[in-house]
Amino acid sequence: MANQTTMTGFLLLGFSDIRELQILHIIVFLVLYFISLLGNLLIITAIALNRHLHKPMYFFLINLSILDFGYISVTNPKSMVNSLMNTTLISYYGCVAKVFFFLFFASANFAILTIMVYNRYVAICQPLHYEVVMNRRACVQIAASAWISGILYSALHTGKTFAISFCGGNMVDQFFCEIPQLLHLACSDSYLGEIVLISLSVLLCLSCFAFITVSYVQIFKTMLRIPSEQGRHKAFSTCLLHLIVVSLFLFNGLFSFLKPTSNSASDLNLLVAVFYSIMPPVMNPFIYSMRNKEMKSALSKLISWRLFRKNKMSIFLH
Repeated sequence: MANQTTMTGFLLLGFSDIRELQILHIIVFLVLYFISLLGNLLIITAIALNRHLHKPMYFFLINLSILDFGYISVTNPKSMVNSLMNTTLISYYGCVAKVFFFLFFASANFAILTIMVYNRYVAICQPLHYEVVMNRRACVQIAASAWISGILYSALHTGKTFAISFCGGNMVDQFFCEIPQLLHLACSDSYLGEIVLISLSVLLCLSCFAFITVSYVQIFKTMLRIPSEQGRHKAFSTCLLHLIVVSLFLFNGLFSFLKPTSNSASDLNLLVAVFYSIMPPVMNPFIYSMRNKEMKSALSKLISWRLFRKNKMSIFLH
């Protein structure tokens, strides 16, 4: 019987034992990782260099982009390295670190998404109070509270998870250290505290979603009273994008934690995990930039400026 005092590592689930499929996995994950890196880096740079985007909404978008890149970096690189080295081993403390950072980035990410809803609510429903409520100091404090709460939540969750005794071996039926799969390895009575914490986390997420839903109901009611059709379209477009991001992040995360582990096929576990751990950081830059005129304009200026500098440098060297 193995427990947390003698456990030295875990064996993660590989995507395939066939070398050609392992190479394909590396290529696909590398492309997705590069897209996420490039997309989020472009958003951060465009907002930082464009003074017209120095607004609360884009300040929170920078935080979201940073968290998105950290979120995908927790799972993606290790999976690619394992396929490249043809191994599935991860050390015990490496697994602890993966769980901590994954929970931190996920919880802080959801907190920022919730804050962005509140920001939209104040901007549309209480425009006269917006400058006072969402001033620079308040925005920094709110963002900092999201990061700090993510650290505290992750520390509590990780501590509870690895305080349990593992009696079911060390084979994790996932390509990264996922808590539901780790609990599947736990002794029968040692994981009850973590189950309670997961239940409270689900309740908290649903409460945040209820807050988001109520806020959007008020936002949509206010938008219907906007006399300008262009103003209604702009406000509705911004809110719709954010609602898509929130729904994508929340429901995939909840499904991964609430789905049965023992009766689920490994292929289904892998597919769901890829969708909720890798796709949101890849899709978010496109969702926020392709339908947002201000972001598209800033990105166009940034890319044009970079191309101009590159051409100017080439002419100078020749």
